[in-house]
Amino acid sequence: MPLTLIGLLMMAIGVVAQNKVKAIVDKYSKQRPKRGLSGEQAAREILDSHGLGQVQIEQSQWGLLSDHYDPHKAVLRLSKDVGTGVSIAAVGIAAHEAGHAIQHAESYGPLMMRSSLAPAIAIGMRVVPWIFWGGILLNLTPYRQFGIPLTLLGSVIFFGITVLSIITLPVEFDASKRAKHLLQKHNIVDRQEMPGVNAVLDSAAWTYVVGALSALLRMFLWRR
Repeated sequence: MPLTLIGLLMMAIGVVAQNKVKAIVDKYSKQRPKRGLSGEQAAREILDSHGLGQVQIEQSQWGLLSDHYDPHKAVLRLSKDVGTGVSIAAVGIAAHEAGHAIQHAESYGPLMMRSSLAPAIAIGMRVVPWIFWGGILLNLTPYRQFGIPLTLLGSVIFFGITVLSIITLPVEFDASKRAKHLLQKHNIVDRQEMPGVNAVLDSAAWTYVVGALSALLRMFLWRR
């Protein structure tokens, strides 16, 4: 199969994975846990039980599925639907993000690596389109020799993006594993409610797998 078709297929799989996550989150956002905690309350209880009272919880300004933990500021940001939501989906997502805070407190290796690489990679992702088109244009002129360093720089950036995507996998899978354990340990959800938590967290995890595969493919296509 031509690489361009594989690329299009990976894009389609990514869109399907994102839509599946949204559909599952929407489904379990309508199911209220018996204990009745909101996402923020669940995260706070988990954080406090690990001696992380200093970790602040704020509302994310980016809407649904923008929930994240900021290790540089030790702040857990939850979207409004997750923070104030009283649902299986809300407590599952909030517990997952609390899991990242616990990883940070324990200096979990993959998280620390991701945190150190992320700022530089974010800058690289913003400039790589300019590098890409700059290399193409230079290769069409008598100054082709200047296109070689740009191509090399683009390869380094794509390699960094790929490494970051791969490092992200154990970080996310571990946070979900912690979340599932802690939600039951603290009786935030019961055994009958766990299939919903599993569905939400497992579907989200697969989007990171697709992301890592897509990054590998982009790097390979760039080298071609």
